[in-house]
Amino acid sequence: MFALFAVAAGTNVPTPLLLVYQERLDLSAEVLTALFGCYAAGLVPALLFAGQLSDRLGRRRVAIPGIVLSGLASLAFAAAGDAITLLFAARFVQGVVSGVVFSVGSAWVGELSAASGEGAGGRRAAFAMTAGFSLGPLTSGLLGEFGPAPTVLPYLLHTALVAVGLALALRLPETVDLTVGVRTGEGDPAVPLIRAGDGLLVATVLAPVAVCVYAFPSSVISAVPLLVELPYGGVAVTGVLAGVTLGAGTLVAGLQRRLGRWTAVVGSALGAAGYAAAAGFASTGWLPWLVVAAPLLGSGGGLCLAAGLTLTARLAAPSRRGALTALFLAIAYIGFAVPFAMAVIARATSPALPLAAAAGLTALLALRLLPPARHGQL
Repeated sequence: MFALFAVAAGTNVPTPLLLVYQERLDLSAEVLTALFGCYAAGLVPALLFAGQLSDRLGRRRVAIPGIVLSGLASLAFAAAGDAITLLFAARFVQGVVSGVVFSVGSAWVGELSAASGEGAGGRRAAFAMTAGFSLGPLTSGLLGEFGPAPTVLPYLLHTALVAVGLALALRLPETVDLTVGVRTGEGDPAVPLIRAGDGLLVATVLAPVAVCVYAFPSSVISAVPLLVELPYGGVAVTGVLAGVTLGAGTLVAGLQRRLGRWTAVVGSALGAAGYAAAAGFASTGWLPWLVVAAPLLGSGGGLCLAAGLTLTARLAAPSRRGALTALFLAIAYIGFAVPFAMAVIARATSPALPLAAAAGLTALLALRLLPPARHGQL
């Protein structure tokens, strides 16, 4: 779990530093959101490849190299400095290595938690990732505003954190019995990824919930600071904003046990309310709207992540858990394209319009997910 936390922490270290890069390099909002989002371009194919590979070779053989490369990616970021090409390359590589660890690590945590009951693995993986997502930008935002070497020191600290995670991960046992897979045929990739009868559930429930996982927090962390001028020093405020948003997702992950089938409904409803509050801030500049929006969107994303990982584990064939977990996370990272779309729409209209539209669409999703019938599975 700690390794999953450490890698997740690194993914958002650059987030509050976007404003530093914007000032130094005189970049437009579109270029900055592209820099933020190219992470997903490396992550999505890595997710899909690594998950399937770990079903065949085992979790350790795939996850351990990914953890090592996560630290190396941060070192590359620290060396990039103000070179925009190297920044894009480092962000892309960061996405690749994170894709490996998130897909394989989530499946690994789920299998290690099997004895703790259904949903335990999903809750633990969601907690580890959201905790990392929150502490990474909070630390880098404060260092970026008040510390020395703002584009170097945060990445060096993350590398040290990854080293600790690697040491702990090396002690964990392998959970994939490859000899059983060969003997019984369970390891055969011909086993369908989505079993008969589950296709509609995946397309209409699991997929939209997955998009919400990162669309919610990335909107308030990336889009809002670039579309609306923030008070009190943008870098520190962005870091705190990211910490609060993603920290809220960490705190609510454990509620999945109590909410049960209502987890995704509540998550999407919180997201809709958060988007509405963010639109209020964009329209009026009144800071309390933003203070409300951040935890609402963070909580919504955290609940959607816990609900989605639990449903993924339930739907997956034993030999395809890594692959289906990877597919879920790959769809989730489509949400990182939302801030870019908002920036484009806002340039043609107003900052409030895309946020208000997102609130409406997410509210419709919450209604779509209401029990009973198949939505009760979330």
